[in-house]
Amino acid sequence: MRKNWRKWGTVAFSALVMFTLTACSGSDAEGESEGDSNTLEVSVGAEYIDYVNEIKDGFEQEENVSVQVTEKDMNEQMDSLPLDGPSGLGPDVTMSAVDRIGQGADQGFLSEVEVPEDTFNEQSIEQVTLNDNVYGIPASTEALVMYYNKDLVSEAPETFDDLEEIAQDDQFDQDGDNIGFLANWTDLYFTYGLISGYGGYIFGEDGTDPSDIGLNNEGAVEGIEYAAHWFQDVWPDGMLDVTGATNLISDYFTQGKTAAIISGPWDVGNFNESDIDFGVAKIPELKNGEDYSTFGGGKAWVVSSFSENQELAQEFINYLSTEENQTKFYEVTSEIPTNIQSQDKILDSDDEASKAVIEQFKVSEPMPNLPQMAEVWAGTENMLFDAGSGNLDPKEAADQAVDGIKESIEQKY
Repeated sequence: MRKNWRKWGTVAFSALVMFTLTACSGSDAEGESEGDSNTLEVSVGAEYIDYVNEIKDGFEQEENVSVQVTEKDMNEQMDSLPLDGPSGLGPDVTMSAVDRIGQGADQGFLSEVEVPEDTFNEQSIEQVTLNDNVYGIPASTEALVMYYNKDLVSEAPETFDDLEEIAQDDQFDQDGDNIGFLANWTDLYFTYGLISGYGGYIFGEDGTDPSDIGLNNEGAVEGIEYAAHWFQDVWPDGMLDVTGATNLISDYFTQGKTAAIISGPWDVGNFNESDIDFGVAKIPELKNGEDYSTFGGGKAWVVSSFSENQELAQEFINYLSTEENQTKFYEVTSEIPTNIQSQDKILDSDDEASKAVIEQFKVSEPMPNLPQMAEVWAGTENMLFDAGSGNLDPKEAADQAVDGIKESIEQKY
């Protein structure tokens, strides 16, 4: 899955309140389990059906209950939960992208949960936390990584100095420009590693204070200036195409024209189908010696606040988080688990791509789990294009974006 998981529409809170007040309880409609303490309704996307069906028998026998699994797209389920839940139509347990959990907690349709001790690293827990309360059990880990062509470079670049050397190599010349290293830096999701590595940030107080926006401080501007240099002095004009740059990067890499790119674990399958011999590694260290601190991402198991089986739902998501079941999750879905013992097994394996994601996640920052994050995505859509194209200087582009974000937050929150 690409980064479309962070493009979501907000469900009106007033609609949630109305449906909560008018909801009927104990409905006998077919497929509903509300009020039945011996049945747990679990909704997952098609890609997780086999996994849940494979492991649920153990829980059913252990708890003497029935787990009924229904198929529904994860984002569609999160959209409909505030409306279906009060009517008794929603599931007890479902899955959410971690950046949507703040919305669900803020609007009241996700329950607080308890996280098993010594199971996850602190960053994974932070991703499911809002106002010091936990609203999900981490399920999968995601972070951007470096892909490199082993036929074009002898080993993975370790620093941005290495990438700059690649960008001066004539074998990667493209009509006077250089495509040796490419990254979709018109998109904040990809560029944030630069901004944070030089001292910028989204919200203050470790992502909890939306009144303090650090995307136009001195460090953030330095990171944007560095990106602008690549757009203006190194890369072809197509890299400024906000919608087309991702495909351009993938095409150059799979055609064997580009030595190194920054992308996500969702590209492993595509690159495996190509003819290139590629490797995957942690993103190189920045020129200032700091890590390229990408956003950490992933998914989590969540419990509907409308469920009448809260205790059973908690037991089930605990069951899903065990080392055995998280390892099975990895084997069935190929997604990287969050359980630290399961991750240790991967780190001892030959799965280069998964190991790179785990290592990169260690130096990543949890994406702010606040509803106001939606205004950041909208407000920065043109920031890097304006700076990279020279329409505005980096400071002006950053100031304009931050002013827009602040105005939107003041109006909506």
